[in-house]
Amino acid sequence: MILVTGGAGFIGANFVLDWLRTSDEPVANLDALTYAGNLENLASLKGDSRHVFVQGDICDRALVDRLFAKHRPRAIVHFAAESHVDRSIHGPGDFVRTNVNGTFTLLEAARGHWMSLEGEAKEGFRFHHVSTDEVYGSLGPNDPAFTETKTYEPNSPYSASKAASDHLVRAWHHTYGLPVTTSNCSNNYGPYHFPEKLIPLMIANALAGKPLPVYGDGMQIRDWLFVTDHCSAIRAILAQGTPGEVYNVGGWNEKPNIEIVNTLCALLDELKPDPAGSYRRLITYVTDRPGHDRRYAIDARKIERELGWRPAETFDTGIRKTVEWYLANQDWVAHVQSGAYRDWVETNYAAR
Repeated sequence: MILVTGGAGFIGANFVLDWLRTSDEPVANLDALTYAGNLENLASLKGDSRHVFVQGDICDRALVDRLFAKHRPRAIVHFAAESHVDRSIHGPGDFVRTNVNGTFTLLEAARGHWMSLEGEAKEGFRFHHVSTDEVYGSLGPNDPAFTETKTYEPNSPYSASKAASDHLVRAWHHTYGLPVTTSNCSNNYGPYHFPEKLIPLMIANALAGKPLPVYGDGMQIRDWLFVTDHCSAIRAILAQGTPGEVYNVGGWNEKPNIEIVNTLCALLDELKPDPAGSYRRLITYVTDRPGHDRRYAIDARKIERELGWRPAETFDTGIRKTVEWYLANQDWVAHVQSGAYRDWVETNYAAR
């Protein structure tokens, strides 16, 4: 069995679904079900004995210890994190608590579990930590893409909290010998993405006839990774990765935000045309966010060279699949946009 944290969120849920689609090894799934955690993401696993869901906080050491004692996992895949930059600007304390203190709690619990193992079980145990390219800071237009040896230069409370957690994971390997691996990924997109992030927000707003808010000039560049490609990269790292190593995972798809928005509008114009005209009419430029990083780019040659992984999706194939999924799952979108989520978006975007 493996233990997954944050397995009801966007990437975590996709990983759990992908894992059980490709393996019969059971998953214990720990998620606090905060605003971005949604059991509807895992509805297809209802009644599946291979999936054991536990609602709980990664900062709850007693709970985490009980899970290790009960399930004796051979590996932990740690997704659980507060991850939205805008939210970190408005409320950084939650990010420090979950991303730093939560990772510390998991590391200590995992260390205790690992030290209780013997022989092949101890040798084969892994703690995989899922992180972000944002820890590396911002790139200039002609700078080389981020490699695994790039100096950390986080620029937001979110990226600073993830950088801190990366350093903790590294230290627990070098100090205690805990067999860890870390992946720093680029921007994910795909099914079940909570609609506060760029791609699902644009789709949801367009279909509702609402403005499509683009920060600044829209020329912030990101490297886009389809979420199932990220899942396959993590599987490769768990199977073949070297303890103590970091692997950058990217899609080789550097694109400015405004190009993403225009691509989404074109796909929606094709797949669900609006009688009022092209969705491009809804694009609205708003004041840029504080400290907005200009460019991220991942150099993913190490994971290809050492583990043989490359993304299977191009941006064209991945973004079409994403739009088609959102069009086919409007009930899911409506549910997650209700209540507290809607209030937060209206508060933080309406005035901009």
